[in-house]
Amino acid sequence: MEKQIEIVEGTVERIALLSDDCSYAVVDLRIDNDRCETVVGNLGKIVVGEQLHVEGEYSHHPKFGKQFTASYCVEMLPNTAKNIEKYLSSGVIEGIGPALAKKIVSVFGEDTMSILERAPMRLSEVKGVSTAKCKKIAQNLHKVFALRTLTSFLHQYNIKPMYAMRVYNKHSVDAIDVIKQNPYILCEEGINLDFETADQMAFQLNFKNEDKCRIIAFIKNILRTASNEGNTCLPIDDLCAPCCEKLDIRESSFYDAYNYAVEECDLFNYIHGPVEDVFLPDFYRAEDYIADRLNIMMSFSFPYDQDFDSLIDNEENESGIKYAKHQRQAINTAISRGIMVLTGGPGTGKTTTLNAIISLFEKMGDEVFLAAPTGRAAKRMTELTGRQAQTIHRLLGVTFDTGDVRKFAHDEDNPLECDVIVIDEMSMVDCLLFESLLRALPLGCKLIMVGDFNQLPSVGAGNVLEDIINSQTVPTVILTEIFRQAQSSLIVTNSHCVVRGEMPELGRRDNDFFFFESSNPDAISSAIVELTANRLPKAYDYSPIDNIQVISPTRRGSLGSIELNNKLQNVLNPPSPDKKEYKGINYIYREGDKVMQIRNNYDIEWKKGIECGSGVFNGDIGIITNIDPRLRVAVINFDGRIAEYKFEMLAQVELAYAMTVHKSQGCEFEAIIMPVYDAYHKLCYRSLLYTAITRAKKLVILIGSTLEIQEMVANEQRSKRNTCLKWLLRKEE
Repeated sequence: MEKQIEIVEGTVERIALLSDDCSYAVVDLRIDNDRCETVVGNLGKIVVGEQLHVEGEYSHHPKFGKQFTASYCVEMLPNTAKNIEKYLSSGVIEGIGPALAKKIVSVFGEDTMSILERAPMRLSEVKGVSTAKCKKIAQNLHKVFALRTLTSFLHQYNIKPMYAMRVYNKHSVDAIDVIKQNPYILCEEGINLDFETADQMAFQLNFKNEDKCRIIAFIKNILRTASNEGNTCLPIDDLCAPCCEKLDIRESSFYDAYNYAVEECDLFNYIHGPVEDVFLPDFYRAEDYIADRLNIMMSFSFPYDQDFDSLIDNEENESGIKYAKHQRQAINTAISRGIMVLTGGPGTGKTTTLNAIISLFEKMGDEVFLAAPTGRAAKRMTELTGRQAQTIHRLLGVTFDTGDVRKFAHDEDNPLECDVIVIDEMSMVDCLLFESLLRALPLGCKLIMVGDFNQLPSVGAGNVLEDIINSQTVPTVILTEIFRQAQSSLIVTNSHCVVRGEMPELGRRDNDFFFFESSNPDAISSAIVELTANRLPKAYDYSPIDNIQVISPTRRGSLGSIELNNKLQNVLNPPSPDKKEYKGINYIYREGDKVMQIRNNYDIEWKKGIECGSGVFNGDIGIITNIDPRLRVAVINFDGRIAEYKFEMLAQVELAYAMTVHKSQGCEFEAIIMPVYDAYHKLCYRSLLYTAITRAKKLVILIGSTLEIQEMVANEQRSKRNTCLKWLLRKEE
């Protein structure tokens, strides 16, 4: 039996939670003088004081009790003087604050909203509002009412309010006309409406089955999905068949639309041998620019006639380190060529080699910048080199163009002031970020790329490091010798076994690598908590917060990072009358919690002593030091950088007692614990296991199935991505 849809209407009295993209909210809705309901769901960009018409059903939350879950919401303008004043005071209309709102309502009363919509210049009748200010407010009012009109228009096609905000941000007051001309623009990046909904709208607007806009939108939809899986492009055969089948069109119609899109630079193609690969514009431009720029750097990077052996000998004498053959080769290549890749697994001396390279550049008077993709990787680079490193994002800086669109401050017109740049953890760098970095390098700048291509590839699209190495166009030194002091470590030897497709040694109990067999998820989970909270701290004097990291192949499931985080939090930082907390969507955030920022946010301001700055980035780990329920603010300490988060911003933060292997990349911990369980079959691949093992400095503990480890070692397919950078570097056609 279907649940009955119910309706509530009322005034927004308080907003308890509103996500960044306005896709989820928790509000107190005042129905009448005696009744207030908690409403949750996708309510759009709501403000205190406005009226809502909400359709949905009542449900019971185990902690918060009765609430109304919205399936549909439409905003209505407030119609009482009190609510109009509250609405205008909320800041929804730029230029009108609480004081002016009070004055406006005192003049126009309950006619205020009608006057603001139809005759905004009448605001000049309000004392203190000049003609110039009146015009500015009128412009802002036009935007507000245009957005309301757009929301109502999209509602006719069952499209939620959050999409109205997104499309308005891209197309402003012309949004409705643009949509009518091509409803598939709603599938664009930044709006992200699903293709099926846009397709239904298009048919209601009388678009034909084989319309070019429809076919091109579906091609882009496939390519976007592929980019989320790491591919920058796809062969045209992988597009034609699903398009024809899904859209029920002829092959000739597909090629007509495809060729039109290529002519209009709405799609790009690259033909190498018998393969024609198809790109979205951003990814083609990125890979094409990377290839061109690296080839230019190579053409200005011929080996010097000078013999650098004597310089390396002097460095050996000063450092007291005797460099191995391939280490000397890497050092010589770096300073003689000025562009190179240095790669190798654990225990092969990458750090020792890198320190020598940096030291020699500095002795030659070069300004050397060090950077890495994440905050944790940059911090580790600082610790290993003794020199300050920073994230690539922070290095490039952030500014805004004339359209108020965020972009990097450093580019071709404002290059970085350095002679040499060293990028660590290059396997994590995606093609769009690498393009931005290369655009910011001054002419003549030397580039040293350091990384381990056997690790997981970047979360973003591309396979930059592996493509550069496989192209065989850039000088590359692969360190393979495991040094004597590292040979006694099972972490090192087992990681190299995994890379070679061999089973790691699992039976030892006298080293730094332990495996415990279990086929029971509950037992695995309990063991992880017990090891983290009690056994390892007692045996090794490790801190569960600072030294031990639980990592998981996945976020979801009983052994995923979300569930493990909740279990670990209950033991390591349980509820207490002395600790304030805040309930988010996936987590309860509590004072003392270990947390991680999960997306780049350039706007969060922080303080570190007398130093001030902005920007907290994906992978930064911190501790919640204070939660203020009254001000609805949480304070997080990121390695000395103190940042304030409004409660609605905590959607960008996850508990970090456990994290996915992907999120751990670029980090290093004293000890790691990971479940290996056959429920993760889709994540059963070699590079994930290798990346997990190499996160540990002193101790690895795997708990789960021997068979699962065998399958992971045998499977090297997951890291394969469809890209063209290798071919573009070779200039193959």
